[in-house]
Amino acid sequence: MRYRTLGGLRVSAIGLGAMPLSIEGRPDETRALATVHAALDAGVTLLDTADSYHPPGAEPGHNERLLARALATYGGDTSGVLVATKGGRGRPAGGDWTVNGSPRHLKAAAEASRKRLGVETIGLYQLHKPDPAVPFEESVGALRELLDAGTIRLAGVSNTDADQIRRAREILGEKLVSVQNRYSPAVRDSEPELRLCAELGLAFLPWSPLGGLARSSLDGPSRTEGRERLAAFHEVAADRGVSPQQVGLAWLLARSPAVVPIPGASRPETARDSAAAADLRLSTEERARLDEAAGP
Repeated sequence: MRYRTLGGLRVSAIGLGAMPLSIEGRPDETRALATVHAALDAGVTLLDTADSYHPPGAEPGHNERLLARALATYGGDTSGVLVATKGGRGRPAGGDWTVNGSPRHLKAAAEASRKRLGVETIGLYQLHKPDPAVPFEESVGALRELLDAGTIRLAGVSNTDADQIRRAREILGEKLVSVQNRYSPAVRDSEPELRLCAELGLAFLPWSPLGGLARSSLDGPSRTEGRERLAAFHEVAADRGVSPQQVGLAWLLARSPAVVPIPGASRPETARDSAAAADLRLSTEERARLDEAAGP
């Protein structure tokens, strides 16, 4: 496992996105715990969760409680594991994702997350999404209060643009350590935010980092328009004898030293496969080929 820096901490270059272990189609608890343990065995030290990772209409925090159990039942050393959670979204019955960035809600949500995780201080707490009904500075100000109170150690923002990142930095200073936006070979909208993170020394945590790699033209007719352009990821994978997902994660790591992907997993073998991408070094020629396939 290779490592990268997040807020002065040394974290694995590949994290684990734990959301699939708690939402629709989730595995049973035995397999879910085995998936987290497999990631830890592979050297993963960054676990990503949120209070809203649960089935629609269920009690918040299923995923946080699951990670707490996984860490408590793991036989190895977990002292270097960073659990990153998020607040500000909900999943009421019906399946829609709601947003609530009010300071009162965020402070109460962080305290509830802290208790579910069973920690005195949350390692990394992130605003899940800006709330259009609440001034952004007020939401980020709640993170500042949580930092000052010792409820959280480090802060991050998610689903934000470059201007919002700069504004968050003004309020949080060096305690702002991460940005979690959607970014993958198929979705490159956050390229400006990635460049800004590298400039400011922030970790960039791509969510849904494997977008577009489930199928390609090599698998037959594509079900999604434009997905055939990513065939190069499958071709490089075939040449290397690894999965296309490993190639995709290795490509993300090569994009910038700020990148720490957090691919999801619901099976131990998937968690192990993703973690192995940290040690997959792409050649200059392979990177150029994949860059061209992914596009500008």
